[in-house]
Amino acid sequence: MRRSHIKMSAVTRTLWHDAHLMSLLLVVLAITAPLAGCQTYSASRYSILGDNLRTLRTFKGQAVTIGPFSAATPGQTEIICRGAGPIKAPDGEAFEQFVQKAFLDELTIAELYSVDAQTTITGRLDAIDFSSGIGAAWNIALTITSSNGTSLSVSEQYKYASSFEGDDACKRTAQSLMPAVQNVVGKVIRHPNFPELLR
Repeated sequence: MRRSHIKMSAVTRTLWHDAHLMSLLLVVLAITAPLAGCQTYSASRYSILGDNLRTLRTFKGQAVTIGPFSAATPGQTEIICRGAGPIKAPDGEAFEQFVQKAFLDELTIAELYSVDAQTTITGRLDAIDFSSGIGAAWNIALTITSSNGTSLSVSEQYKYASSFEGDDACKRTAQSLMPAVQNVVGKVIRHPNFPELLR
């Protein structure tokens, strides 16, 4: 009887130990499961577009400075993609800051930017969003205003090839933000009213 009691106690301890380990595993899974599908998708830093640079150099001899950019949704730094994770502008910037920096980079390389210029250009990001499904596209609307009182507005629907697989679709969406902004800059500087903004 004593040996049987010892054997049963050993079995009981083993079962209790296994049950305890299983409980711990379930707790860990409950905590980590919501995080498993969450990933951050960062857009590339802005890169100068050759066509934009050539257009801006036709305004050689003029100078502007860049003022603050605002947004319909101020300070927005991310947009959730398919529940897989957020699409973010590079370096933790707000989207309006990313667009502002794009103009600053383009104007600087084109030698039109000057901190001492009498004319200041400011911007308002009127809208920014995307669809990563069928007909995937970034949709961006922007208004540019000059200190001389003139302004212009443009909108861009930048289409790109998406994917049925969520992670791949979100990666492609993030990769497409920078060229979408390049197109926005291009539409602004080729707008018939752009020369008026520089005066």
